[in-house]
Amino acid sequence: MDDEQLLFEKSGARATITFNRPAVHNAMTWTMYERLEAACDAIEADDEIRVVVLRGAGGKAFVAGTDIAQFRDFASGDDAVAYEQRIDRVVGRLESLARPTVAMLQGVCVGGGAALALACDFRYADDKLRLGIPIAKTLGNCLSTTNYARVIDLLGTPKAKEVLMLARLLKADECLAAGVVNDVFDADALEGEVDAIAERLTTMAPLTVTATKTAIRRIHEARRIAPEDGEDLIRACYTSEDFHGAVTAFLDKSAYSWQGR
Repeated sequence: MDDEQLLFEKSGARATITFNRPAVHNAMTWTMYERLEAACDAIEADDEIRVVVLRGAGGKAFVAGTDIAQFRDFASGDDAVAYEQRIDRVVGRLESLARPTVAMLQGVCVGGGAALALACDFRYADDKLRLGIPIAKTLGNCLSTTNYARVIDLLGTPKAKEVLMLARLLKADECLAAGVVNDVFDADALEGEVDAIAERLTTMAPLTVTATKTAIRRIHEARRIAPEDGEDLIRACYTSEDFHGAVTAFLDKSAYSWQGR
């Protein structure tokens, strides 16, 4: 992978991570996930950084999940469990950053992209946002129990079921009403507003910000069940005829009829 597909930049007290595959709505490759972890480690090691902004390139998407072409290589339940463990590790690394994180959401934010956005401390969106995890419509897979818990924490159980079981993509105003995003701005104003919020965060007491973020994360984690408790669900979904058929259909841009097996 070209290293330019995930950009890490530092300017003063601010770090910016840009998902940079606009031609495919910034869909994540395995190496991009690895580079995101590395960027988090670099941020943690740099005491000058006080805030992190995450964004997608191109203005039309934050991240449209994992690049589905990579699922063609899945041959067993072990591949599926390893994948969900990878996602848990990367999302958890982002969530556990001591520095405050701000997600700038433009347009599409789905699947793994939604998981990354929900792991951030603040989310600001343009009025074109469509956020969700439409796996019941696209691939027929499932999430880890940890990521299910993150969705429930942010959306609440009724809305989480609607998003996950009905494959609904929430519009910007719905996300604002549900508290999933902190605010919504016109597309041409979003970047300036996020810049101002990031700058304000750099002026706050860093120990207070870190303590607050860490305390809230610990409270959420204390309520979550062990990730391995969902491995049977992951194996059942990812090894199914439906999953493999839906991956092929998605990449071929054809329809798939669910078989339930």
